[in-house]
Amino acid sequence: MSLPHAILTALLEKPSSGLELTRRFDRSIGYFWSATHQQIYRELGKLEQAGQIRALEPAQPSRGQKKEYEVLPAGREALFAWVARQEDPKQVRDPLLLRMRAAAVVGAPGLDAELRRHLELHRRQLAEYEAIEIRDFPPERDAPEDRLRHLVLRGGIDLENFWIGWITRALAEYPA
Repeated sequence: MSLPHAILTALLEKPSSGLELTRRFDRSIGYFWSATHQQIYRELGKLEQAGQIRALEPAQPSRGQKKEYEVLPAGREALFAWVARQEDPKQVRDPLLLRMRAAAVVGAPGLDAELRRHLELHRRQLAEYEAIEIRDFPPERDAPEDRLRHLVLRGGIDLENFWIGWITRALAEYPA
């Protein structure tokens, strides 16, 4: 159950409204932990009920104003406990791998086209991550928290490089 922890992390980085959180998920956190807007809003309600976050009072009351949330001490404690907890790695669940296994049994005309499509998708994602790296992590940005964020991004870069290499090999070895 990592979504509440992803939300707590994002709110500790910067108090935000639900809309701002969904945009931040779309731009950054969503690269490694995706959530729909509905899931985020539902989780905000649960975190507020649990006393882990609260809506800030608006500077000036106005109709239709977005609630901005901040993390309370109980939320920080919950996030700290979660970070310290041991957790086993999750198994890879990729439909492409399962479809390739099935293709070994039933055949799959067009599998090479699907592999090429995936290769292009991974190349585009890698290019996006590399652009983020250049933009957000210049050499002078070297605080410990920046190094951790950069390591998360490097993990994404490494995964994309893995997929690009693996799919390239699969295309070379697949008897199309």
